[in-house]
Formats: sequence, structure tokens, C-alpha cells
Amino acid sequence: MLSPRGLTRARQLRPLRLWPRRPWGDGSIMASMQKRLQKELLALQNDPPPGMTLNEKSVQNSITQWIVDMEGAPGTLYEGEKFQLLFKFSSRYPFDSPQVMFTGENIPVHPHVYSNGHICLSILTEDWSPALSVQSVCLSIISMLSSCKEKRRPPDNSFYVRTCNKNPKKTKWWYHDDTC
Repeated sequence: MLSPRGLTRARQLRPLRLWPRRPWGDGSIMASMQKRLQKELLALQNDPPPGMTLNEKSVQNSITQWIVDMEGAPGTLYEGEKFQLLFKFSSRYPFDSPQVMFTGENIPVHPHVYSNGHICLSILTEDWSPALSVQSVCLSIISMLSSCKEKRRPPDNSFYVRTCNKNPKKTKWWYHDDTC
């Protein structure tokens, strides 16, 4: 058991901030978002899902945009492949889902991943809940890729990529397929 003095010392230890503090104002939504993102950032650094690592350079200037480096799970079609996920958080996070998409040079070829990096996954839009987290989104994406039986693009890939909004959250997805 810690003495009151030991407890005071423990409270003084604060996680290292990787980004400059910004004058957000006193808005409770912004404060809530920032506090939640700090907590999730630490969780992702300390206990990342298998094959995932936070790209720490991506959070040095802003806590609202992260890049997560991902490696395909062993024993899957994506074993050894490296991908990057871009997470963008609005001021309404966690009440509003993050914008999540694959980015970089290697976009996985998958029936639910468009060649522009957009991901058709219900928890990123209508099935989002504030109880979900960056870690749970990462696990869902790992699971989605790991369960794939055939590498192929969605049937409407060409049309979608030509006509879609840059923000995948503005797409009205039609979830009709739970298999790969």
C-alpha cells in the first residue's frame, strides 16, 4: 500500500506528450476528445494489437491524425505484407467515428478495400459506438484481412474510386456481404 506521500508521487508521473499543446479553449467536447485520444494513444503505444505499431512521427504535430503501421498476420494471404492505416479524429470523437482508411504505397487487395484505401466496414460508420476504440478498430481490420480467402477488389472498385468523396465517411455503404 502506498503512503499518502507515495500516492502524491505516483500522481505526479504524467505520460510524455508527443505533440504540442494547443489552445483548444474550454469546450467540453474538445476537452473530452483530447482526453480520450491521449488515453487511446497510450494504450496503442503500450499494448498494440498484434502486427500493429503506432507511427510516432505521425502524432508529433497533431493528436487528431495518426498513422498506424500494420503487418499482415502470419498464416494469412497478407502474411509479411506491410500496410498503413490513417486515422483522422473529429472534435466529436468518440461520439463520432474516426475516419479510417489505408494509405501509402501498398493498399491491400481485398473485397472490402477499395484501391483508394477506403474500407467498407460497418463499425466505421453506422455501427460505430463510443465504447469502441482505435484498438478495437485495428483488431476488426486485422480480422477482416485475416479471414479473406481470395485477394480481389470490390466489384464496383473502378466506378467507386472515380466517383466517391475523399472522405469515406460520406459514403452511404451497403453492407451485404459478411464473407470474403
